[in-house]
Amino acid sequence: MYIDRELVQKKMGSRLVSNTIFKFIFFCATLFGLAVLAILLYRILTQGLGWLDADFLQNFASRRPEEAGVKAALIGSLWLMAVVAPVSLFLGVGAALYLEEYAKKNRFNDFIKLNIANLAGVPSIVFGLLGLTIFVRQLALGRSVLAAGLTMSLLILPVIVVSAQEAIRAVPKELREASYGMGATKWQTIKNVVLPAAIPGILTGSILALSRAVGETAPLVVVGIPTFIAYLPTSLLDQFTVLPMQIYNWTSRPQEEFQHVAAAGIMVLLVFLILMNSIAVFIRNKFQKRY
Repeated sequence: MYIDRELVQKKMGSRLVSNTIFKFIFFCATLFGLAVLAILLYRILTQGLGWLDADFLQNFASRRPEEAGVKAALIGSLWLMAVVAPVSLFLGVGAALYLEEYAKKNRFNDFIKLNIANLAGVPSIVFGLLGLTIFVRQLALGRSVLAAGLTMSLLILPVIVVSAQEAIRAVPKELREASYGMGATKWQTIKNVVLPAAIPGILTGSILALSRAVGETAPLVVVGIPTFIAYLPTSLLDQFTVLPMQIYNWTSRPQEEFQHVAAAGIMVLLVFLILMNSIAVFIRNKFQKRY
């Protein structure tokens, strides 16, 4: 077959120019995002580093900025995650397993999958209204840890379901067939083969979802979680506050000192997120080496 070298050279030249242009555009976009992030971190560090000490972590919220601390908000965030993590992971992974392994392939189940994917893009305040109606008023749970935890679980549940579905779908069929060939039942295959192989992908989506739950404020505002708490919760039915709510309260204060206190609170929140994500990444990498 005859090849026109001049035509090839001409097309390759235009393609190389386009590649260079788009490469420059993508580099500028990445550089812009990193620059904004660097400016944000610089401002937070310069404003809050001088206020971050042991007393800040041990003190409760106060009307005086020099005495304010994040103890109640930090412990409240841990209580919230103690509800959100098991509820959302159990329901999300369970729903994904049913839809991928047990549910029949028909239009009704496809409709359910489509709506679950659409729910992942619903504004968080809508889930706050749902939690206010069902958990706070109908079930009379009040502005408690349990009501807020169930509300935030609904918020991140679609993301976990979708990511778990993709991870389960990505498991090679050969692994399933080998398990069936050894005489394993369907549940034994799912428990011993599919789930361990899918855990890295499941945790990747779960990390992002739980991080979103830690940093969300709008649903908790709608549910009515207090912004000023001077005690620690002792049960799931107690009132509490979380770091985003406490930071929101400080940023709304007119005193300039509270802006520095809020910056210190943001630093605590960032460290909390990094630690939580590091644990999840460690677990993911541990299972990823096996499969």
